[in-house]
Amino acid sequence: MSSADFASLGLSAPVLKAVKQLGYEQPSPVQEASIPIILEGKNLLGTAQTGTGKTAAFALPFLSMLDEKQKAPQILVLTPTRELAIQVAEAFQSYAKHIKGFHVLPIYGGADIGGQLRGLKRGTQVVVGTPGRMLDHLRRRSLDLSQVKGLILDEADEMLRMGFIDDVETILSKTPADCQRALFSATMPPAIKRVADKYLGDAEVVSIEAKTKTVERIEQSYLMVKGHQKMDALTRILDVEQFDGMIIFVRTKSATLEIAEKLEARGFSSSALNGDLTQTLRERTINRLKKGQVDIVVATDVAARGLDVERISHVINYDIPYDNESYVHRIGRTGRAGREGKAILFITQKENRMLRSIEKSTRQAISQFNLPSNEEVSGQRVAQFKEQLIGMCKSTKLDKFNSLVKEVAAENEIDMAVLAAALAFEVQKERPLFPKLATLDAPRASSNDRSSDRKERKRPERGDRSERSERSDRPDRGERTQRERPTREKSGPADQDGNEIPMITYRIEVGRNDDVSPKNIVGAIANEADIDAQFIGHIKLHDDHSTVDLPEGMPKELFDHLYKVRVCQKALKISVDNGTAGEQRDAKPGYKGKQEGKKGSGREDRRDRSAPARKKPAFKGKSSGDSEPRKPRKRPATDRK
Repeated sequence: MSSADFASLGLSAPVLKAVKQLGYEQPSPVQEASIPIILEGKNLLGTAQTGTGKTAAFALPFLSMLDEKQKAPQILVLTPTRELAIQVAEAFQSYAKHIKGFHVLPIYGGADIGGQLRGLKRGTQVVVGTPGRMLDHLRRRSLDLSQVKGLILDEADEMLRMGFIDDVETILSKTPADCQRALFSATMPPAIKRVADKYLGDAEVVSIEAKTKTVERIEQSYLMVKGHQKMDALTRILDVEQFDGMIIFVRTKSATLEIAEKLEARGFSSSALNGDLTQTLRERTINRLKKGQVDIVVATDVAARGLDVERISHVINYDIPYDNESYVHRIGRTGRAGREGKAILFITQKENRMLRSIEKSTRQAISQFNLPSNEEVSGQRVAQFKEQLIGMCKSTKLDKFNSLVKEVAAENEIDMAVLAAALAFEVQKERPLFPKLATLDAPRASSNDRSSDRKERKRPERGDRSERSERSDRPDRGERTQRERPTREKSGPADQDGNEIPMITYRIEVGRNDDVSPKNIVGAIANEADIDAQFIGHIKLHDDHSTVDLPEGMPKELFDHLYKVRVCQKALKISVDNGTAGEQRDAKPGYKGKQEGKKGSGREDRRDRSAPARKKPAFKGKSSGDSEPRKPRKRPATDRK
């Protein structure tokens, strides 16, 4: 435990005030070691795991040295993914809440560049973003680095793994020579060490080893599920799990309201808890949870800070937290006062790395949760229904209703048991006792997969992936005739059982004229559809559109979502490809159907070999984290730690 407090570290008064209001009492080891070094104006090379408090370690001291009068960017933070960019930007906003006129702007690929351009033009002191979009703005001359006083590379090893390291060096070379720099990385591979030696010089070194975080009496498990299946999975768990009080953690304020409303519609007593609520309403919600007037609270991290309710038996991480510290804080809301608790974590396939990071940080294995079957859900609902009927028979005066039922039975010669069955059928319509639940076919991480993942086999970088595809997809003369046959359903990659996955060709309305590259398309679809990149087939670029092969059976709601996804500032407007210029918006996605032959639409590799070499190459090293689409709503930067 740190012996210092934040007041002794030399932070400015506005920043210190915000820290106290956020409930921080003592700095973590990385914060205690890093803050004084940065405040002294020295470069910093930090080695620390995710979840050790790195964001505050660099945000608090740089904000303490901020020039409030200067509107041009003073602090630049590079992150590997847009999720981390959003998280860091919101942390800066929270820590700077008492700095007058403060502005922070997250910039990342896939989002509306117009809003970012307007934000930069208005003036912002802190810019947080991914390397690819940073380079976009530098090329447009919309981002001025001439007055940057501090630059931070967050999760540098992850940027290396994702192929961003060349972009990072380009950005570093464009910052002033006297710019103070800080680099944080969980590991220190040779490429990162080379960058540190070149741009950080004689930096002070801070190395923090993650300590064991034991969360006793809490049974932890994870459920791998696709993003659009989370609500169905949650409902099924609530049907079967015997819980007293529950907190469901999500990332955004809007999600608290949306999920609470959906749970209410499904018959569960729930309330939202977020930073937009007044203190009075928040206290009222917590009191209702304590008194048993509400069973489920859907909350954000900030809103649930310090929440201590003994009856909370379950915590559901509906959205995986961005750092390990938040995970420990979340599940710590259960297992209070010596009681046992249960924590279930929802993850998508692309979040497997974050799950491993949590296990490594807490030094505890998280077991896989087995989703309840139809029979288990049905059995639980029937048991609850029986209990409800018995309770009603004992506590309610039923004389008039008894006479009415006997009268109906006598007049229509209906057996009383049949009449009771009809009444039971009518009552259970909204919540069927014998439901036919949807199959949640999310990929499961087997023990073999998990163990091989822990070995952290080196995967090809994003830039290498497209090159590899170009080499492997190149047809020879013998193959070209076969490939040019127009077909909609194709044999694709194999699943875990070795069976070939049928593929369907889709058209997307973004092409070579938009400076799109295959890796942009792979990144967007992989992230938004939760499809592993290995299951994304041939990609062919045309001037005004592209085609991509995807597995058969895409759900309609996912198809509708992908239709709106943006890549290189253009919506995909995905449709089943039939070789014509018109869109097939009404075609049922993922289902076999008649498809007219395509003239000259041979399946080529990811480069159009009939076209001349690209004059404008794809942005180098851009990955899924830098090509994701814009969120449908603008999220305020005040409700996430």
